[in-house]
Amino acid sequence: MRATWPEPVERVAAYLREAGAEARLEELESGTATAEEAAKAAGCTLDQIVKAIVVVCDGKPVVVLVPGNRRADLDKIASAVGATKAKIARPAEVEEATGFAPGAVAPFPLPNVDRVLIDQTLLTHDVVWVGAGSDTHLAALHPGVLVRLARARPVDAVQDSTYHSA
Repeated sequence: MRATWPEPVERVAAYLREAGAEARLEELESGTATAEEAAKAAGCTLDQIVKAIVVVCDGKPVVVLVPGNRRADLDKIASAVGATKAKIARPAEVEEATGFAPGAVAPFPLPNVDRVLIDQTLLTHDVVWVGAGSDTHLAALHPGVLVRLARARPVDAVQDSTYHSA
């Protein structure tokens, strides 16, 4: 029997169970405050880490899932949701929209978020790692499962995505 997880992590675990999702939820030894720390702790590449960023678009929260090695492009995100303005949410806005503390945002369940976008480059992996409600919990899952669970729409959401290295 495992120790009781913090309430936000249990919310994520319950969501995964109810969805019958194939996912592996893990508690890591070290914190995952940065994408680099998360990749090291999970033993994966930085581009397999999914950053869940809350962006306020014309006053409404949108969660954008981007690879750990890229930066979100606010203009592309605003355009994708038909908004004129987009800004990174303040910590209080993050918690109000998602129910998770900043730095521990999971892509589901999101009680006050109607739109979730996922950068299309994340769909090229066999496995991606998402935040699972605390800075020491991650969940590993297939990107297709992530899209379904988060009801995410694939878009181009990162800076300089037209550049492809050889």
